[in-house]
Amino acid sequence: MIVSKSRARVPAIPLVALCDVPSFHAIYKQYLDFVWSSARYLGAGTDILDDVVQDVFVVIHSKLARLQRPEALRSWIYGIVRRTVSEYRRSRRTRDSIGTRLGAAPKLTQTTPLEMAERNADLALVETILAKVDQPQREVFVMVEFLEMTVPEVAQALEIPLNTGYSRLRLARQYFEEALARFVGRRHEAKGA
Repeated sequence: MIVSKSRARVPAIPLVALCDVPSFHAIYKQYLDFVWSSARYLGAGTDILDDVVQDVFVVIHSKLARLQRPEALRSWIYGIVRRTVSEYRRSRRTRDSIGTRLGAAPKLTQTTPLEMAERNADLALVETILAKVDQPQREVFVMVEFLEMTVPEVAQALEIPLNTGYSRLRLARQYFEEALARFVGRRHEAKGA
């Protein structure tokens, strides 16, 4: 039996998936703040933050047509941010170690007066407490509390079981609340003395 070209089977592309994927422009408008704050919380310094955010959107643009699950867009974007920040940090360590071996001191960035003015005691306290939380727990805590992601989104982005995500969040919240209570208690005792 001969099949004409007009009747040849072509793999069907699910139209629902194509319709559910927002345009790049819409993604950029909706997720710019999310990408920026995610990169910042993941440790991208102010000197590379703009470059990281730009690279994230370059990756999003290049891979958007192949997005398999549009309903998990936020988790997908977070995964891109996480990998991009990791690549920047890895390349920075390599550059710094090469510079040190060649006798050049790594560049030290100075904080501007505006940046120093924007920092406050509460932020410093939060950073101090979070620095003492185990990294896997801290990552889940930051994603849920600061980036306003749901635990299922976090579990998907980090590729961990859902119950592990909830457990890490519970432990991080417990540690954070206890450390904050200790700090407040010490401050109260110092004022009373």
